[in-house]
Amino acid sequence: MQLVSTLICPACGFAATETMPTDACQFFYDCQGCGIRLKPKPGDCCVFCSYGSVACPPVQADGTCCDKSGQA
Repeated sequence: MQLVSTLICPACGFAATETMPTDACQFFYDCQGCGIRLKPKPGDCCVFCSYGSVACPPVQADGTCCDKSGQA
C-alpha cells in the first residue's frame, strides 16, 4: 500500500507531496501555492481520490471509498 500521494491543485497547478491518513479520509486540503481550499469532486470521498497521484488507503485496500463523514 502506498501512503504518499502528490496532490495537484486544479486552480494553479501547484504540486505537494503529502502522507495520507490511514484511519480517515481527508475531506479538505489548503493549496500551498494559491491558498484555495480543495474538497473532493462529486462521487469521490477525499482530496486524494480527486487530486492525488495515488488513491486513499481504503480504496487501495479494497476498492471501497470512505463515506462522506470522513470515516473508512
